[in-house]
Amino acid sequence: MTEMRCVLDAQAKLAECPRWDEQTQTLYFVDIDSFELHAFNTVSGDHSVRQFDEEIGCFSLAENGGFIAAFRSGVYTFSDLNAPLTPYWQADYDQKTTRFNDGRCDPAGRFLAGTMYAPKDAFLGGLYQFEKSEQRLLDQAAWTSNGLAFSPDQKTMYYSDTPNHIVYQFDYDVTTGAATNKRTFIEFPRGNGRPDGAAVDAEGNYWSALYQGQRVVKISPAGEILAEYPVPATYPTMVAFGGSDMKTLFVSTCRAAQTDAELEQFPQAGGIFALDVETEGQIEFRFAG
Repeated sequence: MTEMRCVLDAQAKLAECPRWDEQTQTLYFVDIDSFELHAFNTVSGDHSVRQFDEEIGCFSLAENGGFIAAFRSGVYTFSDLNAPLTPYWQADYDQKTTRFNDGRCDPAGRFLAGTMYAPKDAFLGGLYQFEKSEQRLLDQAAWTSNGLAFSPDQKTMYYSDTPNHIVYQFDYDVTTGAATNKRTFIEFPRGNGRPDGAAVDAEGNYWSALYQGQRVVKISPAGEILAEYPVPATYPTMVAFGGSDMKTLFVSTCRAAQTDAELEQFPQAGGIFALDVETEGQIEFRFAG
């Protein structure tokens, strides 16, 4: 196991949703506060950026080679990094208080995306599921939707509410898309980091970036913390497995929340970091349409 290293000093305000494309060895990620989608080819070193007119919270690669993405105003598809946006679903929530945040595709190729409710005075963050231009609400009991991931046997869905420090489990039916039997998987103590974005490895361990916790934690399927890995940034936001052998853990981070003192200590905050790990990750599911 090597130390965490910065592979792209992106200086992003709020880097999120790192997503590995195993076909091109490209790491995609968003900078939510800058309205940007980034593409970093880890072989050539090429780094491309597309800026939008609003926040892009999360996205998934599509089976047809394009993207599906969740913005403040709704969900859109586009055929390549710079292609025009095609509306898929228009938001029916109050866009002044709510925007999309974390999400990914399930094993059947449905796109799941959760919202965050900025006032945080009611549990109005919802988890939506999109398939064939239809949507349904799977859960609405969070302030900030995060940590969405699936177990290797595809029977368990993970979902975190970051401000409340809780990661939940659901029973998940891939055939129907139903998420049931919600229960607490792990709850973190206050004051030492909050569970943000996550990924599950091939052995079923849940890897969570602890926002304001300066570390990533590896959690067993039984909810036991197996290891902790320090990150050279106060605010890790999400993790993703990638690399040629799927044994590189990429970590996105936030720069905008850092104080001057923290930036002096962690000058590459807002960058993408990487850690070589022993257990390979799962290849990301793609949007089926």
